[in-house]
Amino acid sequence: MSRRIRLLDVRPLRTSAPFRALWIGASLGSVGQQIATVAVLAQVWELTGSPLWTGAIGLATAGPAIVLGVAGGSLADAMDRRTLVRATTAIQLLAALALVGQAAAGNRSVLLLLALVGASSGASALGAPARRTFPVRLLPSGQLAAGLALQGMAFQVSMLAGPALAGLVLAQWRFPAAYGLQACAVLISLLVLFRLPPMPPLGAMAAGAGNGGGAGRMRRPERGGWLYILRRPTLWGAFATDLSATLLAMPVSLFPLINEIRFDGDPRTLGLFLSAVAVGGITAGLFSGTVTRLRRAGAVQLTAAVVWGLALAGFGLAGPLWLALGCLAVAGGADTISVVTRGALVQLETPDAYRGRVSSVEHVIGMAGPEVGNFRGGLVASLTSAPVALVTGGLAGAVGVCVVALTNRPLRTYTLPDTLPGPEPEAGPAAVPGPEPAPDPAAPAAAAGQPERTG
Repeated sequence: MSRRIRLLDVRPLRTSAPFRALWIGASLGSVGQQIATVAVLAQVWELTGSPLWTGAIGLATAGPAIVLGVAGGSLADAMDRRTLVRATTAIQLLAALALVGQAAAGNRSVLLLLALVGASSGASALGAPARRTFPVRLLPSGQLAAGLALQGMAFQVSMLAGPALAGLVLAQWRFPAAYGLQACAVLISLLVLFRLPPMPPLGAMAAGAGNGGGAGRMRRPERGGWLYILRRPTLWGAFATDLSATLLAMPVSLFPLINEIRFDGDPRTLGLFLSAVAVGGITAGLFSGTVTRLRRAGAVQLTAAVVWGLALAGFGLAGPLWLALGCLAVAGGADTISVVTRGALVQLETPDAYRGRVSSVEHVIGMAGPEVGNFRGGLVASLTSAPVALVTGGLAGAVGVCVVALTNRPLRTYTLPDTLPGPEPEAGPAAVPGPEPAPDPAAPAAAAGQPERTG
């Protein structure tokens, strides 16, 4: 295998027209979401002038996302996933249009604004587990990591471009125009979903072929979907890796305090902190062709998670601005690598009959882990200092990931499969139904699972 450095792997965009349509729609949708995030923050601040209310935006977003994300996992394993995502995206479009309407009408109720934010977040979370399963159904297994890298790259770019565009739009045309751009982006995301093939769970496809059942018909999900994670060391190890990194080392809540004590509270510096993380992620994405061709996904994800923790500990110690920004860029790059390898591992290691519920756990951990981690950072900083919170959190996160690596050999030795196995014939009660054989959870490398997200 060639060891030369490879740039972003764009094979999925060339070989799969449905994935290309999905990627374009999701990329535009992500930019729209970033614009709406800034607009909501600015509107809540204009209405209240209170940091308590701006903090409540997080609660309005995370609460519905956690609750409906779990429900979305069960639905994704019970019905056609394309149908589910179409329906939830349509609800998001209605919420976006309602945001336009309330802004145009001069709404003065912050509760109404937060209610619309919660409705949009809940609809997105309800469809998120199903949406996460799309790439594995649209791409060959050898291109799955590359497809996830392309999605991650688009998200990092939206983090840079979206807020900047939002600032320009808000300055010139105010809130209705910003929310209008989000509505246009959601509409495009909805339209591209009609370019995708039906995607019922594979077990439902086999059953429908025999009895003429429609792709959109509800069915009872295979039993044991939630417990499947605990039976697979690779899966629970991947999620434990993510939780170790986010719960113990998440730094964003400490950015304002670090900026205040080291850089005189300059708002431009605070913006650079956030941009540095995104720049690191984009850089890693540009060279992700090298990472996505590595077979040892478990080792790659674990290594990236350790680098994330150490880089954030370095940020806590950094004095010069250039060094602080460099540490954040390294952390952002490590996060992108971890997310890509974990995503490929989770989707390829999970039988299709369980992918919706496993993906919902991944979604909830990705939503709740960083939020709780930011709270932990703020709490520790209030009792000690921001540098202490960053250094101890970063080191604790790295140590936690090392403990997972040492105690979870299947994850540590996991190798991505060459091909994705097809559906199995009907099995007896003792077998695990799904599109691939269910190896013994205690088996070593050949039966290993996927790495988890670090940020």
